Amino acid sequence: IHEFPNDIFTNAERKSGGVLLHIIAALYMFLALAIVCDDYFVTSLEKICEKLNLSEDVAGATFMAAGSSAPELFASVIGVFITHGDVGVGTIVGSAVFNILCIIGVCGIFAGQVVLLTRWAVFRDSFFYILSVVALIVFIYDEKIVWWESLVLVLMYAVYILIMKFNASMQKFFTRRGDKNIANGNAAAGSELEDVKSSKVYSRGSVLMVDEIMNASPPNYRFPEAGLRVMVTNHFGPKTRLRMASRLIITERQRLVQSANGVETAVVDGKPDIENGNMPEDKTTEEKESELTSPFRLPDGCVNGTKWLISWPLLLILYFTIPNCAKSRWEKYFMLSFILSTVWIAVFSYFMVWMVTIIGYTLGIPDVIMGITFLAAGTSVPDCIASLIVARQGLGDMAVSNTIGSNVFDILVGLGVPWALQTMAVSYGSVVMINSRGLVYSVVLLLGSVALTILGIHLNGWKLDFKLGVYVLVLYAIFLCFSIMIEYNVFTFVNLPMCQED
Repeated sequence: IHEFPNDIFTNAERKSGGVLLHIIAALYMFLALAIVCDDYFVTSLEKICEKLNLSEDVAGATFMAAGSSAPELFASVIGVFITHGDVGVGTIVGSAVFNILCIIGVCGIFAGQVVLLTRWAVFRDSFFYILSVVALIVFIYDEKIVWWESLVLVLMYAVYILIMKFNASMQKFFTRRGDKNIANGNAAAGSELEDVKSSKVYSRGSVLMVDEIMNASPPNYRFPEAGLRVMVTNHFGPKTRLRMASRLIITERQRLVQSANGVETAVVDGKPDIENGNMPEDKTTEEKESELTSPFRLPDGCVNGTKWLISWPLLLILYFTIPNCAKSRWEKYFMLSFILSTVWIAVFSYFMVWMVTIIGYTLGIPDVIMGITFLAAGTSVPDCIASLIVARQGLGDMAVSNTIGSNVFDILVGLGVPWALQTMAVSYGSVVMINSRGLVYSVVLLLGSVALTILGIHLNGWKLDFKLGVYVLVLYAIFLCFSIMIEYNVFTFVNLPMCQED
């Protein structure tokens, strides 16, 4: 706690209620991180991927994973360089478990349909993930990290990127058939949204023409819908696909609501009126999106208005400090947008870890437990919401690989890079100490939870459904109980009691 600036409250004042303000501040930082990551950081990453001509798989493994895991990465950097504690390792281990168990559990329970999973995608990510976790266990077992150990973690990530580069050919080799349907929408229950299946077989590098798809698919989609459907195909980055899938769902739902209320689109000569591109429902989704991110326009609706009011100070600061490269006039400043949003993520992460350190200190909770529970859940909620929206439409693979893929990034880059910087660049030959003996047990539990999840998916016939959802959520509860009991020395002595000052 002394690594941070002094708090305005004394410990006694915090104990008699001041700690609530710190909890609210920490929750506000979670909101700030979600806004800066989704509205600025990810859009700048998508532009970088476009400019570098990265294939979808490589982009997913590198920049998109960085986009969804930026808060954990910065929490880890702060843990290594500022607090010299285990808050970063705890956050990453906790976030990894939250991603795998909680997100898959929530998707299974609330998807409302049975979603089939592709064996290759789950196997590839899980296999590499298990390797990362085993390496982590081996390295932190002696409670210190030396330079070559951090280097191995970073190099493992380079290998993972290579595997993603040759993903398509490896999939053909292992599954003996390359039948990936375009939209990856393999729902067992008939979904309202049909996949865009084309009459032609497209090769990896071919350009999909919107009008071709409109002609090829039986329902004649209007231009904006067809555009969204093309962007759900695997010619685009995973984050884009996740976004477009959720936007497509919103558009479709609005259309259904409007047709149920008897509001029909104006039809001219049997064709929808698309003069000047004025599509009613698409306009509303676009407007809503800009309303929620603009500090100068109050959005319609009570819930949206409240959300906007709460996040208004953040929207205002970010609006004036980061060029939004999603807008055409700022598009060429995507690198500036990337750098500035990274700076803001670092600032918000610093405040978040600071607040969490104070909360843990005041309530006598070790920083590892704060990392595994509070920080992990807070930094992973946006991913959880995105995965749920997509899983509800039967795009289960996208939801599951999004969770496991960002975990590989968390462990290999989130821990590997700060450790490598400390041991090789800042002071060569130094070691990073792991203070909590209990972390080794938590990481072993993490390995067990991955193995049990894969086993559960396999025994359930590679289906994501209510049964599997309940099973993994129960696993999450068991993991949390065991981790907390280990940190509190219930089974064996791992931690010295926390120091308290008057």
